Amino acid sequence: MTTITLPATPPFDFAASLSFLRRFPATAGEQQVAEHSLTKALRAGGQTVLARLTAADQGLRCELHADGPISDQAVTAAADRLSFYLGLTDDLEPFYAIGTQDPHFAPVIDRLYGYHQVKFPSPVENLVWAILCQRVPMGVATKAKDALTAYVGNRLTLDGAEHFAFPDLDQLLALTTDRLTAISGNATKGERLYRSLRGWAEVDEHFLRTAPYDQVKDFLRGLPGIGPWSASFIAIRGLGRMDEAPLDRELTRSAAQVYGGPLSEDELRGLAERYGSWQGYWAHYMRAA
Repeated sequence: MTTITLPATPPFDFAASLSFLRRFPATAGEQQVAEHSLTKALRAGGQTVLARLTAADQGLRCELHADGPISDQAVTAAADRLSFYLGLTDDLEPFYAIGTQDPHFAPVIDRLYGYHQVKFPSPVENLVWAILCQRVPMGVATKAKDALTAYVGNRLTLDGAEHFAFPDLDQLLALTTDRLTAISGNATKGERLYRSLRGWAEVDEHFLRTAPYDQVKDFLRGLPGIGPWSASFIAIRGLGRMDEAPLDRELTRSAAQVYGGPLSEDELRGLAERYGSWQGYWAHYMRAA
């Protein structure tokens, strides 16, 4: 075991992160969420590690467990992955400065104060999920995702409980089109996964996190099976790019509750534009609330 500290930009409320994870269907059952802790298996630096996270002064205490020695590379990669996954470095003050001036939205901030967006554990996992969940019920997509994770077999046991890490990019690239088709149960999805993963491998994740938003969006939309909605979904929930709010049915329903009635697309877009580069956070907060 190795113990590290993950700093968080204040305000930060780990209890809010745990509350969101208990209700996030795309990763349901893939981590152990207790009252004050999160236990999550992940791939980092080519190793499978198990992270147990608890609140600490100005951040999180993280115990990293593995079946053998944990390399320095794996520790560094795990720290980056977990910090990004839980949005620990997000500075919410500019977002709150806008939101507290919005009388309808200010109560949402009060309710979620200190909640940093929880993303998919990795953007490549978000990419795979975006393809698997197209035109099928959530349960079917979840079954396919679980089958993919089980097939690769990144398993660790701690305190008698088994934990599985979603495959990393190198492991996914080792899977054939036929294997991906068999796991997804759909030849079109198998082909899209195979080709999209290879497209993803051509670009550095740091570039996707930091490059101009339009470039990132164009790259995502160029991947097989990734349309405008999926590109926005991956940008926000996989890469933490909050530049746009996807004007979908879920946001429309959430905004109607927050703003006291149905809104037209133009009205919804006008509200989002008030939040500038924080409109993705604005949309996510309404959904989370």
